[in-house]
Amino acid sequence: MASTPTAPSWRRMQVPRPLQQLFDRFPLRTYAANDLPERSHHLTSSDLPTLYVFSTEPDARLGLPSFNPACLKWQTLLRLAGLEFRILPSTNHASPTGSLPFLLPPRTSTNTTTTTTTAPPLPIPASNLLTYAARQHTSAAAPDLDPDLPARSQVYLSLITLSLRNAWLHALYLDPSNTALLQRLYIRPASSSRGVQATLLCQLRRAAAEQIANTSSSMVLSTAAASSADAVDEEAVYAAARDALGALASLLGESETGWFFGAEGPGVFDASLFSYTHLMMEFMDGGALSAAAEGGMGTGGLGRMLANWLDDVDLTA
Repeated sequence: MASTPTAPSWRRMQVPRPLQQLFDRFPLRTYAANDLPERSHHLTSSDLPTLYVFSTEPDARLGLPSFNPACLKWQTLLRLAGLEFRILPSTNHASPTGSLPFLLPPRTSTNTTTTTTTAPPLPIPASNLLTYAARQHTSAAAPDLDPDLPARSQVYLSLITLSLRNAWLHALYLDPSNTALLQRLYIRPASSSRGVQATLLCQLRRAAAEQIANTSSSMVLSTAAASSADAVDEEAVYAAARDALGALASLLGESETGWFFGAEGPGVFDASLFSYTHLMMEFMDGGALSAAAEGGMGTGGLGRMLANWLDDVDLTA
């Protein structure tokens, strides 16, 4: 005779009566994800997509480069793709994906025999921006911004995403001489409360130190205080950035086209590099990071290429 299956032990547990009464009165419910704020729809042009980035109101109105490397990278790529868009300042907390940038396409209208309805657009995360831009091209001559590169390109890309990023994090978040800049770009726009600003400053600095420490143990002076700025070897961070730029300059010197890996034009790799070097030259003039950048790039092809990028790409188009 088959045995009668027994209920799992957790099902036989008796819920305390006060707790049962609470759930009877306020049952658990999973709500759908919140829509974007209505303000974002009103601010979004009906004709152009809107790219939300770290920026200021005046800079956004002029279409100037974002002060955030990740945002500047995608802002540059969308210009290279020939996509017309407008810019609005935002924060990670306002992003549906939890990080910037993201793009809102223009609203679409649906006509029926009696009414016309306008559907709110779905936000597009950074990972899908190039696909969206390619779909907007009506000609077959759309630029290939993400071509197949040789396997060694990943090694050189890590110089950008690790060495240059660590140097940027240290200069902006951990270098005391740039505290005023950090407050102007990220702290004061987040809150007018001095208490909140002080807390946010500590959190950002701790996060930056931890990220640098996690990428390389050679850049940590004290593992016991890995979240402290004092634990990061400043000289090692900037030396790595200088060596990275030197290696990238040598790589560019091997190209006959003037672009990395012999490509016919700039692409994702070039925009990734530009997003850091432009901000280094724009905000870190005269500091340790600026000295490392000048020492690595020199006056050769890399320095000339990056110095002319703003004119070639025309981010304010």
